[in-house]
Amino acid sequence: MQDIRVELSETLKAKPTDASKLGFGNYFTDHMFMMNYDKGQGWHDARIVPYGPLSLDPAAMCLHYGQEVFEGMKAYRAPDGRVLLFRPDRNMARLNLSNERLCIPQIDEDFCVEAIKKLVAIEQDWIPDAPDTSLYIRPFIISVDPHVGVHPAEHLIFMVILSPVGCYYPEGLNPVKIYVERKYVRAVKGGTGFAKTAGNYASSLKAQEVAASQGYTQVLWLDGVERKYIEEVGTMNVFFKIDGKVITPALQGSILGGITRMSCIEMLKSWGVDVEERPLALQEVIDAAADGTLEEAFGTGTAAVISPIGSLKVDEDVITINGGEIGETAQKLYDQLTDLQNGRIEDTFGWTVCVE
Repeated sequence: MQDIRVELSETLKAKPTDASKLGFGNYFTDHMFMMNYDKGQGWHDARIVPYGPLSLDPAAMCLHYGQEVFEGMKAYRAPDGRVLLFRPDRNMARLNLSNERLCIPQIDEDFCVEAIKKLVAIEQDWIPDAPDTSLYIRPFIISVDPHVGVHPAEHLIFMVILSPVGCYYPEGLNPVKIYVERKYVRAVKGGTGFAKTAGNYASSLKAQEVAASQGYTQVLWLDGVERKYIEEVGTMNVFFKIDGKVITPALQGSILGGITRMSCIEMLKSWGVDVEERPLALQEVIDAAADGTLEEAFGTGTAAVISPIGSLKVDEDVITINGGEIGETAQKLYDQLTDLQNGRIEDTFGWTVCVE
């Protein structure tokens, strides 16, 4: 395992003092992690350096062909002062899954977890301690070959930047309004929907813009072939509780396998809740709403953790879910997950990792 060189900044930034105004992704810490890949040499020159702009050739391939992957995770401050990460090994495993799809060389997952721990340890004074706040961690890899031509890169940079954050959605834990997208599609089986890559999010922007213009927070995507089956919300996996069962779309190649999604399924099953991972038709949800068996709906993701869904706009109809209020299942998951992540309860699952 290679050493990590550390170069500390001589001038530190002023940290945000009002946690209520943090928002999401607006501020960045003093340092970042970097590591280079060069064909024939592999990943090398691991270093923590002062946060600052990159120098890229205008022909850098990431700017032209989108060969880029990223992850999202968080660090939390426990009441006893410990700094905790939540399942970082799963994020690095998913990063390698994305790498394989985008023809990016595999990373050493254990080393990258250690690199993140070291960076977070250096920047731990940036971790906010107000309720519903954390330090967001953004690992990403970009191709930097100065070449205009479509082929896998031979030169790349792996980076990690950090940002103190509050709630992802302005609504916080209040239910969000979701717009069901009928015209545009995000991904199909065989594509890159299961990978966390920039192009997936770029292709979602138009539908998101349409939804926002009508007062909706996010888009619910349907499958790209039949436009029949529910896939995911723009920034979240999605769950529906119908007649006592919690149902979430199965991972079949076009949906991102969320770490929070995985954790919710495992947590629900530990409580004895009936969870089904299977194809879920939009019509099934519409019918359940009509006959009164649609009990609640919620999204899951690193950024928002749990986001209850209060209404769905389907064509010209609006389906109100659970009276527009957060459901019992979503509330319990949010409470248990955030208490576990923040070290307020015992981690019986072994999911948290302490930053030394």
